[in-house]
Amino acid sequence: MSMIDNKIGKTILFLVVIILAMTFVSCRNLSHNDNNSIHIKGSYTMYELTQELAAEFMVTYPGISVYVEGGGTATGFKGLKEGTIDIAMASRLIQSDEASLLADKYNTLGLSYLVAKDALSIYINKENPVNDLSLKQLKSIFTGEYKNWKEVGGLDTDILIALRPPTSGTHVYFNEYVLENAGYAENNVSIPSNTVLFEYIQDNKNAIGFAGIYSPATVKKCLISGVAANEENVINDSYPLIRYLYFYTINKPFGVRKKFIDWVLSHEGQQIVKKVGFIPLWL
Repeated sequence: MSMIDNKIGKTILFLVVIILAMTFVSCRNLSHNDNNSIHIKGSYTMYELTQELAAEFMVTYPGISVYVEGGGTATGFKGLKEGTIDIAMASRLIQSDEASLLADKYNTLGLSYLVAKDALSIYINKENPVNDLSLKQLKSIFTGEYKNWKEVGGLDTDILIALRPPTSGTHVYFNEYVLENAGYAENNVSIPSNTVLFEYIQDNKNAIGFAGIYSPATVKKCLISGVAANEENVINDSYPLIRYLYFYTINKPFGVRKKFIDWVLSHEGQQIVKKVGFIPLWL
């Protein structure tokens, strides 16, 4: 073999090694897009719901693995943009800056799918004598204008505001629709998850917070202008804070991702929505 042939052979071998290495790295980076796994991340409100949906789906389709992670709606959209997840859970619509990032990278604004209906609910301690608050009173409480429960017919004690972090879609939704973008009171307690929120309210008689309709019996759900946050009032549209819960994907789903979303929207999937405590899209 000539020296030239030897150099060509080494060059080809080197290129083959580089291609194999790039393929290995690419496969690792796109492992969430293999044929039998689905990675979902986002809304705290939807976390337990989606876990239940995933568990039942995997019983029906045992060859498919579904991984669910919380972190907040904003975190879900971030994961979608970075390509680390297949589906984002969202308790609000995508915002213009989030859609712009998807458009810049993927030339798409993303696709949304209605999963369930929800009533954003106000939670207080069971020993708190207050049972009913108007939207105006809620705005005054959460912006810090009202600082004492006696200002809304309660005891002469300070109001403790418990808030989900800004990455939470519920945090953003409440500021937009109840506070009219006035912003939250600076004197508040940041709570990392719905579970911790309910525990905090249960342990603090003066606390108030908000979350989705699904909740334990350890806290009290406050009426809003005399209307309870329940399935009947969501269906007849009498409750003032009704919203939808969403799945988002970058493009039109196919394969196991399409199978999962279709199953969630089926009668079987919507029965799980109802069992967990949210309102199905159809009964």
